[in-house]
Amino acid sequence: MPRLLPIALLLLASCVQAHAAPPTKHEVAAFAARALAANCDRAAPGMAVLVARGDEVLYRDACGRASLELEVPLSPDHVFRIGSVTKQFAAAAVLKLAEDGALSLDDPLTKFVPGYPNGDAITVAMLLDHTSGVRSYTGIPGLMEGPVRMDVTTAQLIDSFKDEPPDFAPGADWRYNNSGYVLVGAVIEAASGMPWHAYLDQAFFRPLGLARTGYGNAADGVIAGHAAGYTRQDERWAAARFLSMTQPHAAGALVSTVDDLLAWNRALHGGRALSAESYRRMVMPAGKAAEHRYGYGLFADTLRGEPARQHGGGIFGFSSYLLYLPDSATTVAVLYNADAGSPGMLGTGRFAHLLAAQAIGRPYPEKTAIEVGEATLREYEGVYRLAAADARVLRVEDGRLTSQRTGGQAYPLIPVAPDVFLFEEGFSRIVFERGEDGRVRALRFFPEDEGDGEVAPRSDEPLPAARAEVSLPREALERLVGRYAHQGLVLTVLLDGRTPRVQLAGQPAFELFAEGPSRFFLKAVPATLAFAPEAGPPDRVVLHQGGATIEFLRIEP
Repeated sequence: MPRLLPIALLLLASCVQAHAAPPTKHEVAAFAARALAANCDRAAPGMAVLVARGDEVLYRDACGRASLELEVPLSPDHVFRIGSVTKQFAAAAVLKLAEDGALSLDDPLTKFVPGYPNGDAITVAMLLDHTSGVRSYTGIPGLMEGPVRMDVTTAQLIDSFKDEPPDFAPGADWRYNNSGYVLVGAVIEAASGMPWHAYLDQAFFRPLGLARTGYGNAADGVIAGHAAGYTRQDERWAAARFLSMTQPHAAGALVSTVDDLLAWNRALHGGRALSAESYRRMVMPAGKAAEHRYGYGLFADTLRGEPARQHGGGIFGFSSYLLYLPDSATTVAVLYNADAGSPGMLGTGRFAHLLAAQAIGRPYPEKTAIEVGEATLREYEGVYRLAAADARVLRVEDGRLTSQRTGGQAYPLIPVAPDVFLFEEGFSRIVFERGEDGRVRALRFFPEDEGDGEVAPRSDEPLPAARAEVSLPREALERLVGRYAHQGLVLTVLLDGRTPRVQLAGQPAFELFAEGPSRFFLKAVPATLAFAPEAGPPDRVVLHQGGATIEFLRIEP
C-alpha cells in the first residue's frame, strides 16, 4: 500500500466519525447560521434555507434581500422560482397517471403527441430519464435571446424544437435536456385532459397541503410573497431578464417555498405521494441513465457515504436546490433569488451539501492550510495520466499548487495534511501516493470527497508549458465589448469590472485571459479568441476550439 494512503483514510475517518450520534438541533442550527452569514451579503439577493430531520425543522432562516429596489429583507416565507426542481413533480405526476391506468411508461410518445418525429421509438420512460435523444430547446441558438419572452401553447413550444436533429437514437445514450420534460408536460396534458400544472395541483399540491407551490405564470395573477429575481451585470446587480413562464413548462415553471419543499420531500420519500413500486422506479436509475445516476426527475447519488436524492434548478433570476437523505430522513432546501452569485459565494448545491453533511454528523474537512514550502510543492508537479486523452496537470502557480484536468480550468489546491490537498472550490480532495523511494508516484482524486477515489499514475511526460498572460489597459478591453454572431449563434464579450468575459447564448460567461491586444484564451475550456482588426473596434472574432474554427461577425457595439 502506498505510504501515505492510510493518512488520507484517517483524515476521512475523522470526518465521518466527528459525531458518534447525530448532532443536536442546536449544533446544526448554530453551524447553519454561521455558514449562511458567511455566504451572504445582506444588501444583495440572498438565500432562504431550511434543514430538517424527519418532520423536525433544525434550522430555518434567510439572509439578503427579496427586493433590492425597495430594500425588503428576504424571509423563509418568500416564494421563489424553483427551475428544474420542477422536474421531480412532473415525473411524479406521470407515475401517478400510470398508477391510475391512464398511461404506461412504455407507451410511445406518438400516443400523446401524434406525428412527433420518430416518436414511435421514444417511450415515456425515455423522456423521464433523459435517454430520448431529443435535443434540448434551451440550447438552440438564439432562443434565449428573444423568443423565450413570448407566451406559447404547449403545441407551439414543441414546434420550436421537434424538427431539430436528435442528439442520438432513442435509448442509445443519456443527455440532460429540457425538451424531454416539455414533452412530459404534453403527456400529462393528453393523459389527464387538463393543463399539466392543473393536474399537479389536483394530484399533489392541494392533497398534500402545498398551498404556496404552483405554476409561476404571473400572467395568471399576482403571486403573493414572490421574491424579485436578479442577475449580475459587470459588477452590479440587475433585474433578471424576462421570460414567459409558458416557456420553461414542466421542465422548470413551478414556484415554491422552503416549507412546501420540506412537505413535498416528506410526502414523496415517505410513501404518501406514490406507490412503493412507482417510487422505486423514480429513484432507481436504469440503462444508460444509470451511468449518470439519474432516475425520474431526480439524481440518485451519495453524500458522505449516505444515499442521496437531489436536484438543482436554475432559471432567469433564481437558483434552487432540494436534497433528501433517506437513511436519516434529512431534508435541505436552499432557494436563492439570483441566477449568479457574488464572487466567492457558494452556490445553492454546494451550500446544501455543506449543511447536509453537518446535519448527519459527517462534516466536510475544514479548509485550514498547513505550511508547505515551494520546494515541497514542486515535488507534486507533473502529468498524472488517467487515459490516453485524459490527464491531470499539477502545476505550481504563484506559490500555490493547482490541478487542471484535460479540457478544464486550473483549480487552486489547499494543503491540509502531508500529501493531502483540498480543492479551494467545492469539496473534492487529492491525496498523493509515494513509492518506496519517497517520490510521488500517483494521485488519488476523491470527487466531492466521496467514494474510493480515482487513481492517476504519474507519467514521465514533461510539464506542458503554461500560457503566458499579459495585462491590458481598460481601454484595450473596452474596444472588444459587443455581440458577435455566426449562423444564429450569438457570442457576447463583456467587461466585469476589469475582467473580460465571453458568453455563448444559453451558457455561463467565462473569463478571458489576454496573450496580446487581440488574442485571448480561456482556462475553463481549451479555446482561443482572435479579434480583428487589431486597431479600433473589431468587426469579427474567430473562435478556435477542439480543432474547429468559427468566425463571428459583430452585430452590436
